[in-house]
Amino acid sequence: MAVERQATMRGLRLAYIDFGGPGVPVLALHGHFGRARMFAPLAAALAPGHRVIALEQRGHGHSGRDGDFTPDAYVADAAEFLRGLGLGPAIVLGHSMGGVVAYRLAARHPDLVRALVVEEGGALNRQPDVPHPVLDVTGWPRRAATLAELRREVEARGIPDAGYFLESAAEHPDGWGFLFDPADMMDSQRALIGDWWPDWLASTCPALLVHGRDSFVLPTAMAVEMAERRPGTVLREFPGCGHWVHDDDPAGFADAVREFLAAV
Repeated sequence: MAVERQATMRGLRLAYIDFGGPGVPVLALHGHFGRARMFAPLAAALAPGHRVIALEQRGHGHSGRDGDFTPDAYVADAAEFLRGLGLGPAIVLGHSMGGVVAYRLAARHPDLVRALVVEEGGALNRQPDVPHPVLDVTGWPRRAATLAELRREVEARGIPDAGYFLESAAEHPDGWGFLFDPADMMDSQRALIGDWWPDWLASTCPALLVHGRDSFVLPTAMAVEMAERRPGTVLREFPGCGHWVHDDDPAGFADAVREFLAAV
């Protein structure tokens, strides 16, 4: 049974969901604008062999914020979280920004990571290699009268399907709004712009790289190069899927992760 908990790490309150079970621990890290509960389908698919514990990263969901949204801050949170719960060495899985945090964690704290699953977390995040490294959310509504209205207002700003973002929506006393602060997300996205190749290449544990062939975030050529340059990396490409492979093909994504973990 999934249990929502909170822990204080490095003076910051971090929320997380422990999906339970006796299996091998898997630390799951969402991307920008995400929440821990997005990993519920994967947790169900991997049980009982693996116990998914999804961290709600700083500034996201019900976790706290202290103004520091640098990649190093995210990595330090994850390392302290694993140590505090005595989970290492664990399998670490991350989507997008969470994927970058995952492989940077493996590079800096190899004792905490036994294997990596990186979904759509590129080694280079800057223009022109990535056409849109930052999603501009500065004009997104603070509140809307209903969840449906919040969806309409977001999609009117060029988002074809706001479903992923609405996972972080909640009803407040003055209407529906997001749990994240748009200004925080702008700071965090800008801080992630950079060349992360040294971090990607620094770890030696087994790794699975999941790539959606229709992604606008991770170019296919970069995904192929990442797999070729890093020993012990398996690349799984998903035609017809975009940046959110876990949503576009949840069964296929779970099968790929399960197959990789069985080999590990």
